[in-house]
Amino acid sequence: MKRRFLKRTLTAVLSASMLAGCVAGGMTASAEENNGMVRSFLTGKLVPESIGRQRPISVMLNNIYDALPQSGIANAEIVYEAPVEGGITRLMGIFEDYQDVERIGSVRSSREYYVYFAREFDSFYLHFGQAWYALELLWRTDTLNLSGLEDAGKGEGEIVYYRGDDFPAPHNVFTNYDRIQAGIDFRGYPREYSENYLAQNGHYQFASDDAPVLLENGVDAGVVNVGYDYNHAYFVYDAETGKYTRYQFGDPQIDKMTGNPLTYDNILIQFCSWKSQVDSDSYLDINVLTGGTGKYITRGKAIDVTWSKEGATTEDPFAEGNFNPTRYYDANGNEITLNQGKTWVCIVLDTDMEDVEFYQDYASFTGSGN
Repeated sequence: MKRRFLKRTLTAVLSASMLAGCVAGGMTASAEENNGMVRSFLTGKLVPESIGRQRPISVMLNNIYDALPQSGIANAEIVYEAPVEGGITRLMGIFEDYQDVERIGSVRSSREYYVYFAREFDSFYLHFGQAWYALELLWRTDTLNLSGLEDAGKGEGEIVYYRGDDFPAPHNVFTNYDRIQAGIDFRGYPREYSENYLAQNGHYQFASDDAPVLLENGVDAGVVNVGYDYNHAYFVYDAETGKYTRYQFGDPQIDKMTGNPLTYDNILIQFCSWKSQVDSDSYLDINVLTGGTGKYITRGKAIDVTWSKEGATTEDPFAEGNFNPTRYYDANGNEITLNQGKTWVCIVLDTDMEDVEFYQDYASFTGSGN
């Protein structure tokens, strides 16, 4: 009896210890996480489990001047920006907390590399149209596709998307929480994260509450000039808030629904090789699979990083490794830790990497849009 009692006691102690030591994005679980709160896979912050363990959405967002400002983008915990044809950039916002957002958009078309980004986060993927070369990837059974052009605009497209009256076509396609949920039901997609994604514990690893990342050996990055020719995007650091404000076209980028500037805790710059698509002089074939170099910027400092995807290959677009998370590593080969909060990821063509510039402060900034 005594031996069984000791065994049960030891088991209970070990179980409690394991629970207390559960890691969520590199952070030890706290008491709050056992009371209906969990660490967000997108920000590392404590959020209600009903938000943090439901699949997020990845939404293609228009970013040309005539379509600004975007609606709902402030609620995206992560934003990807990458070049598309004509030198413009297109955005993809990843949202987990968007239940109260009145409108999200305008929604535009997909490119193949964005599908890989969306799948890295085990998210639903929303787009209105696509490049021809992305079709096979979009309609795989394991891509959680919510297309606006399904059945030539009927069915799913009419369920999920609608046209507003304050922008001209094609910049007037929007969606919202209720419509997205209806589209998920229409497709019969499960709302919970996959077991594989939960087992890998999300995408990034985040700093703990009391140990922010300072990059003390990094270069000064009071202003980060990304080097995009079309929108002249840059970020300005505010030491009081510890956040970067996003600028483009010479002004702070705002959300139409709030009127407030967009701010971010982390910036990742990912240099990628590229070529033009076969049979097309306009669509870009950006290699977001087989690794390269980049930058990590936070709290006014920047460091060099490398990035890679385990098992990824350009030889087979459907290779299992292509859908693995992109990992970022410092000069010592250690995976970087992000500060808790929102992240902006800039995909920069490797032929343009010299256009990326860092300035100590705004007074010394001589780059685009200043």
